[in-house]
Amino acid sequence: MTKIAIVQEPPVFLNREETIHRAVQLVKDAATQGAELVVFSETYIPGYPAWIWRLKPGGDWGLSEQLHSRLLNNAVQIGSDQLRPLLDVAKEMQVTVVCGIDERDEDTSRSTIYNSVLTISPEGTVQNCHRKLMPTNPERMVWGFGDASGLKVVDTPVGRVGSLVCWENYMPLARYALFAQGIDIYIAPTYDSGD
Repeated sequence: MTKIAIVQEPPVFLNREETIHRAVQLVKDAATQGAELVVFSETYIPGYPAWIWRLKPGGDWGLSEQLHSRLLNNAVQIGSDQLRPLLDVAKEMQVTVVCGIDERDEDTSRSTIYNSVLTISPEGTVQNCHRKLMPTNPERMVWGFGDASGLKVVDTPVGRVGSLVCWENYMPLARYALFAQGIDIYIAPTYDSGD
């Protein structure tokens, strides 16, 4: 039977390098205990911008601007070597890793951030990057809209894996797109702290 590790540890908030370092250790710990699939939460790297649900859009402008600047500067550029330690540990430990990230667009605007979830193979490669299709309510002040190009199920040693992010899981057609591809393990990362 496949052993799956669901990581319930906080990131080093708004610090990409330290969060990746923590994720590497958590993957090693999980794999050492027999996990073949390690799953992190929504936007684990470098953290979920929870301030959008609490700060006032007009009244807290200065603080919101500072926080957004830190988020943008710590968001992950997939084509860079920023994720190399996480890719390397997946290969070293021979595990599949599913990890939520704040992804910084590196091809066009270079300032758009996406709420993305990566599937990393045991060979240390990114098999899929799914960008959240429709950010929820105030999330639209932070993240761009996904284009569905990552709405895929990928083959892994533990089965066919696919993912939707948080409230996307309430979208019937998005779920159907994964079901129609013969998904075995459906992953629904969220930042929420509820049951």
